Amino acid sequence: MKHKSEFLNFIQERGYLYQCTNIEGLDQLLSENNHIVAYIGFDCTAPSLHAGHLIQIMMLRHLQKFGYKPIVLLGGGTTKIGDPSGKDKARSFLSIKDISENISSIKKTLEKMTSFDDGKTDAVIVNNADWLDNIKYIDFLRDIGAYFSVNRMLSFDSVKTRLDREQTLSFLEFNYMLLQAYDFTELNKKYDCRLQIGGSDQWGNIVNGIELGKKLNLPELFGLTTPLLLNAQGKKMGKTESGAVWLDDNMLKPYDYWQYFRNVDDQDVGRFLRLLTDVSIDEIKKLESLKDQEINEAKKVLATEVTKICHGDKEAELALSAAVSAFENEDSSLLPDYIIKKAQVASGISLVNLLRDTGLEFSKCAAKRLIQGNGCKVNDNIINNVSYIINFESFKGQPFIKLSAGKKRHVKVVVD
Repeated sequence: MKHKSEFLNFIQERGYLYQCTNIEGLDQLLSENNHIVAYIGFDCTAPSLHAGHLIQIMMLRHLQKFGYKPIVLLGGGTTKIGDPSGKDKARSFLSIKDISENISSIKKTLEKMTSFDDGKTDAVIVNNADWLDNIKYIDFLRDIGAYFSVNRMLSFDSVKTRLDREQTLSFLEFNYMLLQAYDFTELNKKYDCRLQIGGSDQWGNIVNGIELGKKLNLPELFGLTTPLLLNAQGKKMGKTESGAVWLDDNMLKPYDYWQYFRNVDDQDVGRFLRLLTDVSIDEIKKLESLKDQEINEAKKVLATEVTKICHGDKEAELALSAAVSAFENEDSSLLPDYIIKKAQVASGISLVNLLRDTGLEFSKCAAKRLIQGNGCKVNDNIINNVSYIINFESFKGQPFIKLSAGKKRHVKVVVD
């Protein structure tokens, strides 16, 4: 379908466009007005966003490229409740301090990936706690709650799925969709925001905001959803056996981030290049035409371009160089370093502990399973003894040892 709006044509061609509340009306608005404000929200349940958020971050970037102004809404208020969408049970409660620290950390990541300033297309960060924390409960129920039908709320997937499975949905969680709807109307009043963008699991929440806007006699609001980041098997991306693929380099090293995308399924390469990078469609089509072993070159482009957006050109090129050296030239010198003290080596370090401490495994139990399954190597030699100790003999007079977990995860353990 061809649109008047270059923005809609662009996101449709690259695979971002999943659902829209009124595509014709939004097309008309975007084609007539260069000053549209759109918002994307992120709850702050962890110190970092993860790979599953990348599509929304790319949408922020694309909005700016087409001359529109994005709002990043951080859910300092809604995180206190937790979005029930796609969840089998309620999230654990976070303290106010934890939420505040998460917001600060997430801001730093977003500022590396999106332009924030006072310009026409620069993004603005807002915190919904600024208005939600000041709500008077009875007034809110009278002024906003009166417009919501419980019958309709029960029909939305975020509620219906939980109830169909006979899993508890607290009254607290049930209120989440009211608060997100209220966010949209507040952003319209404060910033003239007309468009909300979210993942497909947010459809019900977005529709509620648009319907509330109508009842409050606001200008027509629009909702647009993107597909969730799924792999070829239909599973959510952004998770590994070792945990989430975090965007914060304090929680996941850029090299490991690069490796995650280098190892995606062959079938996912073209789609991820479209959704997660700025590579042109023509170049993507060339990369998609690669067959057999040549597809690995396309994977390296994907990993490098995704890492550039998140961690910068320098870290992306270092990760690429390290991977090529380690896997193609059998040179371990460019692998990421893990520093240990001479005193630790003199006392002896448990291999199990070292696998956990380096981040190659997320727990001692996982490290033991890796060793018992012949998946751990020290200097390319398989170690299957869970009691194995790293000491000065392990280094054999060399300045470092190469520690490997499986075929793709390696670090260089260096003595300081």
